[in-house]
Amino acid sequence: MGTEDLNIEAETAVQPAQTQLEYPDNHLLIELCGEFDKNLTQIESTFGVQIIRRGNQLVLHGKDYERAKTADILNALYARLEAGRSVETGDISAEIRMSGDNGGHENAPDDQLEMFKGGRVEIRTRKKTVEPRTDAQKAYAQALFENELVFGIGPAGTGKTYIAVAAAVSMFADGLVDKIILSRPAVEAGEKLGYLPGDMKDKVDPFMQPLYDALGDFLPGKQMAKLIEEKRIEIAPLAFMRGRTLSNAFVVLDEAQNATAMQMKMFLTRLGEGSRMVITGDRSQVDLPRGVTSGLHDAERLLKHIDHISFNYFTAKDVVRHPLVAKIIEAYDAADQKAFAKREAKKIEAQKANQ
Repeated sequence: MGTEDLNIEAETAVQPAQTQLEYPDNHLLIELCGEFDKNLTQIESTFGVQIIRRGNQLVLHGKDYERAKTADILNALYARLEAGRSVETGDISAEIRMSGDNGGHENAPDDQLEMFKGGRVEIRTRKKTVEPRTDAQKAYAQALFENELVFGIGPAGTGKTYIAVAAAVSMFADGLVDKIILSRPAVEAGEKLGYLPGDMKDKVDPFMQPLYDALGDFLPGKQMAKLIEEKRIEIAPLAFMRGRTLSNAFVVLDEAQNATAMQMKMFLTRLGEGSRMVITGDRSQVDLPRGVTSGLHDAERLLKHIDHISFNYFTAKDVVRHPLVAKIIEAYDAADQKAFAKREAKKIEAQKANQ
């Protein structure tokens, strides 16, 4: 073997493993990289790879598995841009979380109810398209279109209410339901309703504001106001649901952990023909008086094994707000678990002492 061959082998041995990705549209490539390559930096920090831009190519350096995952993410994001969709920080996080879903970028069928067969899950409304950003959100969105009664249970910031309202607006626009009914228990969390200024509507509306906000994301303001005036969209406290039969409607009960067991039974039995019902809540944020059983907990216990009722659970990993929110939730959960363990230990000690 000659000296030249040895030099070639030496160069090959030190050459780092790399993957080259080529993108034909430079304008889309600039959007893919982001301002000051911030999108590439986000992906690099996640997978521990180095991404170098050379002309219309991106060169990936790193371990085989990390390079393969990074290539999948970059190609998926470029496909988003080709389809005329955005690539923001949240979109990148969503692709990273759901990168195991290899079929996630085919065109969705026109029929909203058939959209899940194409792989990519999205809910189309008048103003915007909502895409689940975690596997739990994707399963939840699918359940909303496949079941007449759906529970979404988990911490704040996981999209439970937002996705439910998006599905409601989508089904309403497609003529699958005749009206949208959004409700919440008007439970006082430290403040007394009677001391708030104004009439009953003025007192109650602040409790309903998150529902107005969600609707406003999916419907133009004038259309939303007209539909509310025509009572084709209703936003009302849970107590106002008593005695009604809710037919051909998409019904959402938000903050259901603050409904009593009797209120929950009342609400669930309002379900009429052609309607869909969604119950959302966070078991860790109960504002009911001490000793009053949460209707959400009660319904979960009683209905868990009934067919055609879908229970969907979220954790801090599904939080799509500021990253600190997930850490805050995890810290509170850890403290709750520690307190629970202490209480159980005291119970065991007391039992031993009594024996």
